[in-house]
Amino acid sequence: MAKKNVRNTRGKIVNAAWKLFYEQGYEDTTVEEIIELSQTSKGSFYHYFDGKDALLSTLSVLFDDKYEELTNIIEPELPAMEKLLLLNRELFGMIENSISIDLLARLLSTQLVTNGEKHLLDHNRTYYKLLRRIIAQGQEKGEIGTRFSVSEMVKLYALCERSLMYDWCLCGGEYSLRQYSACVLPSFLSGFLPES
Repeated sequence: MAKKNVRNTRGKIVNAAWKLFYEQGYEDTTVEEIIELSQTSKGSFYHYFDGKDALLSTLSVLFDDKYEELTNIIEPELPAMEKLLLLNRELFGMIENSISIDLLARLLSTQLVTNGEKHLLDHNRTYYKLLRRIIAQGQEKGEIGTRFSVSEMVKLYALCERSLMYDWCLCGGEYSLRQYSACVLPSFLSGFLPES
């Protein structure tokens, strides 16, 4: 029970912070506003985070929360490729509608220069677990080829998603991330199909 409360408190802080970052911008959001919106205490905030900058690395937590939500609504009989495209469509829709492009760019850049934990590459994240499960099941059903291992395909899929996000940030969001990905990702994923 204590572990769940820890996750809930930390999650409340993360969700409040990203909501405020999106609405007001990162620079104009204060720790006090995050504490107030999350209905937590200053002690709780500083127990989990050294300061506002530490919250930048938590975007992967929001992504994983979205994947947890999607895990419960994905139809089990949906083909593996459709599941992968659905996950991408939903995540990129969330990014476009609730994550500031400046913050996404900041997160991607911090992951490039950090000496510490690279949260986007943490294979214990829900994201990677879900991808492994979908791809492994797809291989078992013959919907996905076996010339690459599950781990290699997960790495390729994640690489493609990161590069799409990076390019979107680089271009200043001049196009719809979700729509562009809907055009590009199916071609990329065709390499996962079984050889005929």
